[in-house]
Amino acid sequence: MMEEAIVERVYVIQPVFGPEAKILHEEIVALIESAGASYAGTIYQNIREINPATFIGEGKLQELKERLEGLEVTVLFNGELSPSQTLNISAALENRKVIDRTTLILDIFALRAESSEGKLQVELAQYQYIYPRLKGKGAALSRLGGGIGTRGPGESQLETDRRHIRARIHALEQKLEETKKRRAMQVQRRKKDRVKTVALVGYTNTGKSTLLNAMTGADVFVKNALFATLDPTARAFEIEGVPFLMVDTVGFLQSLPHNLIEAFKSTLESALNCDLALIVCDAAGEYELQMKTTLDTLKELGFDSPYLIVMNKCDIAGGVRIPKDAVAISAKGGTGLETLKTRIFEAMQNEFVRATLFVHYRDMAEYGAIRNLLTEQNVTYTDDGARITAIIPTIYREKFVRFQHTRLS
Repeated sequence: MMEEAIVERVYVIQPVFGPEAKILHEEIVALIESAGASYAGTIYQNIREINPATFIGEGKLQELKERLEGLEVTVLFNGELSPSQTLNISAALENRKVIDRTTLILDIFALRAESSEGKLQVELAQYQYIYPRLKGKGAALSRLGGGIGTRGPGESQLETDRRHIRARIHALEQKLEETKKRRAMQVQRRKKDRVKTVALVGYTNTGKSTLLNAMTGADVFVKNALFATLDPTARAFEIEGVPFLMVDTVGFLQSLPHNLIEAFKSTLESALNCDLALIVCDAAGEYELQMKTTLDTLKELGFDSPYLIVMNKCDIAGGVRIPKDAVAISAKGGTGLETLKTRIFEAMQNEFVRATLFVHYRDMAEYGAIRNLLTEQNVTYTDDGARITAIIPTIYREKFVRFQHTRLS
């Protein structure tokens, strides 16, 4: 009989700076569960002045030490700690394992990454985070390198010298630069093939993968967990017979560490280079925060493509007021998807023209040579030729002027 795996229990130190602490705490509990651990409790600390040695005060640390007496738990600080603060808190708590929010997110990324690029990006982010925290050897160093479970680079690797880790960071950056070049070639090929790209971006766990499946008929993995999908996924779909490509991207999160954004910048280029972004929000959740977090992160990345706000889960949102111009849908139930397709096409109206063409039989060979440039919607044959209603990419409209039956518009 197989023994059940021991689930790591995590106790949270929650600093309180303002009302956003409640949301941050809800997120950290969900993140703990996403990492495969269990939530054991929380101690709150109102922060008026940060203690440079331990972030929170000595009195609160003593209270926490007494609370945890006899418990086997990892202590998680819901924020970012300096290396010395991590070690000092650990020492004050009788050398318990202490991690911070960034370490936990890195663990989840390591757990979720499946593609070779995703794994490279996670490893790079881990080393970039750990490198400035290397202050010594042995137990102190291993405490800085440990996260939930054993998904970090590992104690044996962390106990190598700084020169080795610098070399590894450089090697990872070179590999990712090569991947970036390949991705840029893919983007250029899509543009050459005239495929318009729609990127799904937004907060983690708002239903982006469910929406991708609903719009494209794909079977992308879906789970009610933060960062369930890490690697980008692209699937084809059509609107009025016109082909599009939909790309699902890694979700954002409030206070997502900067080095993680940088590490996954190449993955997010599918969003930066899209023709239209759908910013997916959870209508049943804190959608204003989700929207702001997503737009702020995209701005930081230099995003300037047009976008639509998509309010998902409207079937369970009750009487929530939907923002003006947003599209209300339920990806799971299928509600509002046709409206969303219409809005996507309208948002790209400058990219296409609708036309009625008439092609004489004597001109069929000439028309056939450029036929693949448009999308035929209806063809009616007459005694003299074919009457065709079509959607034409704007860049090719001049090629069809001689066949126009009614004005291209």
